Amino acid sequence: MSRTASGAALAPMLRDAIARLNRRLRQTRPLGDLTQTQLSALTSLDLAGAMSPRELAEAERVQPPTMTGIVAKLEARGLVQRTPHPTDGRQVILAPTPAGRAVLAGYREARDAWLADRLAGLSAAERDTLARAVEIVERISR
Repeated sequence: MSRTASGAALAPMLRDAIARLNRRLRQTRPLGDLTQTQLSALTSLDLAGAMSPRELAEAERVQPPTMTGIVAKLEARGLVQRTPHPTDGRQVILAPTPAGRAVLAGYREARDAWLADRLAGLSAAERDTLARAVEIVERISR
């Protein structure tokens, strides 16, 4: 591919490369632990701080009954806690527990270790190129 590829030509290649890397990073999670859906919901709660079940379902793009089951499993494992909504007594607010945050940290550490191992096999010039690419990907993802 030429260095001046058009956006239309580069888009599918970049999308596919990111998807393959993302898939490989997901595979680093320990077997038998959380499902990808549960991990995603817990991550959303961690990033948002706290949400209602409906907000979490919308963020995860699933139906509320589906989210109810996901939250129940996370709650049963002690990874999510419910607290009363501050203004609406009919609702609850969900947030990760310290144990939930610890699980997420473990997953992040495993992914980072796998990726760091792969990056260590690259040349310094390749790592510099990736560092510049990170800045660009961050910029276009806003």
